[in-house]
Amino acid sequence: MILPKVRDPRLVTIRRGGTLTDADHHLLARWAAECAEHVLPLFESARPDDPRPREAIAAIRAWTRGEITMWESRTAGGHAMGAARELRGSARHAAYAAGQAGVVAHVAEHDLGAAAYAIKAVRAASGEDAGIRERDWQRERLPSAVRELVLEDQQRRNDICWSVF
Repeated sequence: MILPKVRDPRLVTIRRGGTLTDADHHLLARWAAECAEHVLPLFESARPDDPRPREAIAAIRAWTRGEITMWESRTAGGHAMGAARELRGSARHAAYAAGQAGVVAHVAEHDLGAAAYAIKAVRAASGEDAGIRERDWQRERLPSAVRELVLEDQQRRNDICWSVF
């Protein structure tokens, strides 16, 4: 479970009573997609014929461009998580990263799910030090407009995100 019991209104869209703008929601979604895509080869090396995680990443990017609906991206994210269920280790975590990225369109806080699962994927494949490098790589790519928000959220939710941040 990567979602907190108490939601941060800064990560809830204005339409749902929070303060997150569409522009910042899209920045979070693109960052989540980048995190997931970075570890996608860990899934594809195990399941090269399963397109679901790659499709979820493409879907969230399409959503940020206004080409598909939130529901379509959310559905693609769910399918990517379905691809993860029968796997173990880095391939499983990489598929979950893609799935979490896909559902950012529905709930922005899934951005940390994508990042955390990507770190878990790298840790499973290459160890703790590689996971730290992955976390740092992700942080370097945070858009400046949402950087402080994400770093604060990582600190706040680190315990429920397997202490990867």
